[in-house]
Amino acid sequence: MTMIRFADVSHSYEDGKPVLRHIDLSIREGEFVVLIGPSGCGKTTLLKMINGLITPSEGNIQVKDRAIRDWDPIALKRNMGYVIQQIGLFPHLTIQKNIAYPLDIQKAGEEEKRKRAEELIELVGLDLSYLSKYPKELSGGQKQRIGIARALAADPEIILMDEPLGAVDQITRKILQDEIVRIHQALKKTVVFVTHDIEEAVKLGSRIVVLRDGEIMQAGTRDEIVFGPENGFVDDFLGNKGFLSYLNITKIKNYMVPPGNRPPAASDAFVRGDDPLIVGIRLCLEKNAERVAVQDEDKNVIGTFELSSLSRLKF
Repeated sequence: MTMIRFADVSHSYEDGKPVLRHIDLSIREGEFVVLIGPSGCGKTTLLKMINGLITPSEGNIQVKDRAIRDWDPIALKRNMGYVIQQIGLFPHLTIQKNIAYPLDIQKAGEEEKRKRAEELIELVGLDLSYLSKYPKELSGGQKQRIGIARALAADPEIILMDEPLGAVDQITRKILQDEIVRIHQALKKTVVFVTHDIEEAVKLGSRIVVLRDGEIMQAGTRDEIVFGPENGFVDDFLGNKGFLSYLNITKIKNYMVPPGNRPPAASDAFVRGDDPLIVGIRLCLEKNAERVAVQDEDKNVIGTFELSSLSRLKF
């Protein structure tokens, strides 16, 4: 099912300067689509059009096969969660009430709001004790988790995220990226995510849309974007970062070969199947070895990672 569709959408500022030019894009139900490009390329404008915050100058946008102009604005926004970099928690409300705020608007009962807040606080990796705290008692990363929980409170079908991790430190950012991937896999929501970070785009997106000057330069899977750039801009924009990001997020078990009849010697180097490719490459180079054994969590050998396996990468 197509959840969101842009058909020949263009938009200009009041002074006539174009922001978006002839955008054609379909987003399927359950996809995690990342919008990326240089500052001013139109990615945030594109995101805000989905929930009606910005009306396009030309073209048509549909949500669930229904034109946005035909939606009741309140019903449209209730069908979407929205997470932004600034988070915007209410300082005078407890975390429980912050999470349940969308349910207040829907006039849900107190018991329903309490149960939903308890479900979501655990979903985003925090324990129930946080529900009685106030935003000032939380770190930046914890506040961002609460922002994600609040966006999920009304069980929307679509989640919009506008650079939600831009204000947290690099270590916290990687942790939250993992949490977002886990939540998406668990809930199968349709996610549209804006970022300027190439590694983040490659890690999160089931599909990546690269924009420049209001135009889509390429849209595709991470493999298509990293290994098959369709033009010089995409190639230059991703550069080595795209490839290194791929090595950092792709698991060794996806490229290992089955174990042979000869078990590895005790002196052989080992990696885990869930380690990223870069770990196997680094270990082979450190040991001056062509191959290393791959273990599962119980330290059973499940295969071999060989440098020659990298020939399967789609250069």
